Amino acid sequence: MAKYIQNKKVNDVQANDVTEFEGMGDAIWNLILSVYEAKWDSLYTDHSTRTLRSKISSKFTPRIPPAKSNGNKEIPKSNLVTINRAPPPLPPLSTKPKKGINTIPKYFQSKNQSDENKTPSGNPGKSYAQATKLSTNTSDVLKIKEAFPSLNAKKIDQVNNIVNGQSKPRPRIKMTTKGPSRKQVIIPMSAENVLSFMKNSFVNVANINRQLRNAKTDILVDYIRSDSNRINIVTNKVTQPSDLTIIDQFVKNSCDLNALQVEESRLPKSKSYLKIISIPFYPHANLQNRLTSADIEIILQQNYIFDNVTLVSKPRVIKVSPKSNMAIVWIDIWDVQSGQNAKMLINRCFNVGNYITMIRGANMNPGVPQCKNCWKWGHSLFSCRIQGAKCVKCNGPHKSEHHREFGWCCKGNAKINPPRLETKKGEPCPHSFKCSSCKGDHQANSNNCPFWRHRFNREWHVKKYAEIHENRLKSLCSAVNNKSNL
Repeated sequence: MAKYIQNKKVNDVQANDVTEFEGMGDAIWNLILSVYEAKWDSLYTDHSTRTLRSKISSKFTPRIPPAKSNGNKEIPKSNLVTINRAPPPLPPLSTKPKKGINTIPKYFQSKNQSDENKTPSGNPGKSYAQATKLSTNTSDVLKIKEAFPSLNAKKIDQVNNIVNGQSKPRPRIKMTTKGPSRKQVIIPMSAENVLSFMKNSFVNVANINRQLRNAKTDILVDYIRSDSNRINIVTNKVTQPSDLTIIDQFVKNSCDLNALQVEESRLPKSKSYLKIISIPFYPHANLQNRLTSADIEIILQQNYIFDNVTLVSKPRVIKVSPKSNMAIVWIDIWDVQSGQNAKMLINRCFNVGNYITMIRGANMNPGVPQCKNCWKWGHSLFSCRIQGAKCVKCNGPHKSEHHREFGWCCKGNAKINPPRLETKKGEPCPHSFKCSSCKGDHQANSNNCPFWRHRFNREWHVKKYAEIHENRLKSLCSAVNNKSNL
């Protein structure tokens, strides 16, 4: 202290001012605590009979912090007050130091002392539970943090546990898709209603927008696209319930549609994928009657746990193995993005005959999409790259609904031998063509197509298209070689 005052050239008269020694009290107190934990009764000062503890306890003057200011009042200077405060007494030798305090003597243990604490087997004297736990190494944690700086503490701990072999991450099932954009309205209806409504789609868009403007809403219809059993009305914003009622009333009041075959309009939802296990493949006594998707729909309607659940498509029944009498049923349900409906069904049990079946979550597998524009597999309508459209029947450059007008087979030709007759109006096309994908005797969207049967097997589609590409290259190379030989 005297050296500090001498170096700082502090006035002896103002030596008790706290501002002159700001932070010195805390530093000294921390030093005392560290020395105290190191058995500082054995440390002597310049006097051979006076220990450092007795010297500090007799002359220690702690710092009193100044009071907080209230307004513009003058604050009196705080003075150092001498009190008889000393560090707490040393604990007895038999007690252990507190957990978490790094004491100095433990770093200076002799090898003999550390060897005495070990058991005859060479391991430290710990319990079985303590010995089985792997100690965390700080260097490993720092290496993980340097390699992955964006990870939080919880993720770093998980990675460290995996590296040390303590625990493995539990696989999470992604069973719910995010679904299509909500800036559209889905109206399920029959196929006949879809064709009649899409004939005047431009007029219908203008009429719907006129009614929406009269209702003074910000929602406008951009365009309408059709599917096999529904129409999708795409809007500029997410529609409200009042806008849904306007669109629903317009569609049902259309002259060309049958209102009884038009369902209520709804916003698009997400899909959740579930599977039903331990279900018999032959539910009846007769082993020839197999379980079908129609049987599953009847079973689901009879159970109350499926009251608020709507199926996206027909259930799929798959036999567990060729020699087994059990099956697995895959069902897809409409859900929200959080998967609330699926979570209410998972691990629920119900009876199918004399069997008890259980519902499990399944990894989402929406399958390989088929483009409704070119009818190829592997991409959707919005990512199709061809300029025009292809017919699902003859693969011609026209829409499928215009095959009767633009298809070369239905136009008729009297000049060829034998002459080809024209297809009568109102009758379907009687001609047969090859599938554009597998070259089979069916349409491109037929259920008999192997591409359709393997629509949930992406690897099969990749291999099949690779084979088609190789065969095409071989045919081109052979054609080039034949021309060069000529």
